Amino acid sequence: MPPSEHMADAPEPKTIHLAANAVLLLIGASGSGKSTFAARHFPAEAVISSDRHRGLIAGDESDQGANDAVFERMHQLVEERAAAGLLAVVDATNTRGPARSELGWHAHRHNRPLVAIALSLPVETCLQRNAARARPVPTRVIRQQVADLRHLEADLELEGYAAVHVFRSEAEVEAARILIDGEADPSPCRPLC
Repeated sequence: MPPSEHMADAPEPKTIHLAANAVLLLIGASGSGKSTFAARHFPAEAVISSDRHRGLIAGDESDQGANDAVFERMHQLVEERAAAGLLAVVDATNTRGPARSELGWHAHRHNRPLVAIALSLPVETCLQRNAARARPVPTRVIRQQVADLRHLEADLELEGYAAVHVFRSEAEVEAARILIDGEADPSPCRPLC
């Protein structure tokens, strides 16, 4: 294939400017690549991962029975980082509105920008990645998460985020660039958060 034809298939790189004091919610089904995206684009100390906290608290990243303690600790960390004016990247499915609202409250309380990045990838992609995991998430759960995400995309625009970015393909995710601005953003999240 000539280079010009190959380039026509590649998505335009999307550059996201993110304030150094933002609260960022990564949103996506299990297997959508949230943790990989977080590891690629953000400093490890900024990433607050539900899987990692399940491992720390319960000794098993897939132990859903530990969720109460896991999310309590994650909220503590988001609160502490928002209070300190530090970037907080929440790596969890975040497909439930009430869970997003609770996390957004920390941004609002400390007058920090609230940003959403949704990895709205095809269900087949998520299922394929999930199958490669040592402890896969049940297929029905992933199918439900993908369906929930498709329905909530329009709602995200109404939830009070300073910015919402949606990626719908692996190629778009691969082409993404994140620039963390050195200065804290003085603009808070919109009033709906």
